[in-house]
Amino acid sequence: MSTGFVIRPLAPADDPALAAIIRSVMPEFGAGGAGFAIHDAEVAAMHAAYAQPRCAYFVVESAGEVLGGGGIAPLAGGRGDTCELRKMYFLPALRGHGAGHALLERCLDAARDLGYRHCYLETLSGMDAAQHLYQRHGFRRIPVALGATGHFGCDRYYLREL
Repeated sequence: MSTGFVIRPLAPADDPALAAIIRSVMPEFGAGGAGFAIHDAEVAAMHAAYAQPRCAYFVVESAGEVLGGGGIAPLAGGRGDTCELRKMYFLPALRGHGAGHALLERCLDAARDLGYRHCYLETLSGMDAAQHLYQRHGFRRIPVALGATGHFGCDRYYLREL
C-alpha cells in the first residue's frame, strides 16, 4: 500500500465490500463452517446492524477501496457494561501496515465513549497475529466464553478492562 489508510465510520454503501471481505478472510483461517461469525445475518447488512444503540463500526480504506473493518456492540447475553469487539477482518493487502493497531484503538475509544467498562472478544487458534495484537493492547486470555454469541467454533477468549 503506497497511499496509507483511512479509518472512518461505516456507511451503507460499504455493506457489499465488507460482506466480501468477511466471506473471503474467515475461510482463510478455517472459520467457514458452522459456529462462526461468517454465518451471522448482519454480514449482509452491516450498516443496519451497527446503527443500533451502543454500537460502532469502522472501515479501513486505502485509495478509496475498503480493505477491512471492525467494530463494537453490546455482548449478547452479557452484562450491560461489556461490549464485544466484532467482525475485525483485513484483506492481506492491509495486513502489516499498522491498521490493526489503529483500528483497535479507535474501537476501544468508541467503547469508552459509549460507556462500556469491559471489552470481550472471541477468536480462533491459528489467528496468531490477531491474538498478538490483542495481547499488546491489554487483552488477557480467559478460559471460557462469555455471553451468548452463538460462535461455538471459536476457541480463544479475551477480555480487557477499559
